[in-house]
Amino acid sequence: MCIIQININMDIVIAHPGTVEQINALQAFMQALKIKFEISREETYDPEFVEKVLESRQQASEGKVTRVKKENLKEFLGL
Repeated sequence: MCIIQININMDIVIAHPGTVEQINALQAFMQALKIKFEISREETYDPEFVEKVLESRQQASEGKVTRVKKENLKEFLGL
């Protein structure tokens, strides 16, 4: 798997080309437009981490959250 990541201002564009031809075409396109980019052959996130994030989002959408007032934050965190 190859991931091409492009950072435009504060936006990040991530492409997941499926073939070597697509990778080469994306590289040529970005080079022609003088767009800075990077190529990674690794997964961006650990699948276990992604699963935990998705589970947390689900819990939040179900209202399973702990609300802490700003003035109680240090106590809540044990600081």
